[in-house]
Amino acid sequence: MSRSSGGNHIAGRPSDDLAADYRRELRSYIYGLGLALLLTGVPFGLVYGSAIPAFWIFIAIGVFALIQVIVHVRFFLHIDPPRQKADDLHLMLFSALILALMAGGTIWILANLASRMH
Repeated sequence: MSRSSGGNHIAGRPSDDLAADYRRELRSYIYGLGLALLLTGVPFGLVYGSAIPAFWIFIAIGVFALIQVIVHVRFFLHIDPPRQKADDLHLMLFSALILALMAGGTIWILANLASRMH
């Protein structure tokens, strides 16, 4: 058996590659955290400052929430749809459909109950 002179090997990879992977992962988490904090802080600032009408604040909160979902999926779950297999994308879309049905059904039932109380 021959060993290369490139340092420690873990699972057939040099330790330099492991350190580079670690730095890349850490950088990804730090970018994700920064974006998540920014995407949380801006809507709080809009609500606190109330510089624009309430309707537009609700729209802004919704837009920032959708962007934050994308940030979490990309930076924390490490899911990149162009590089993922079709099965993974189908699983994500099915999960989103189930969540939308649950949220929509809950709102529908609560609205129906509220209308019957008056």
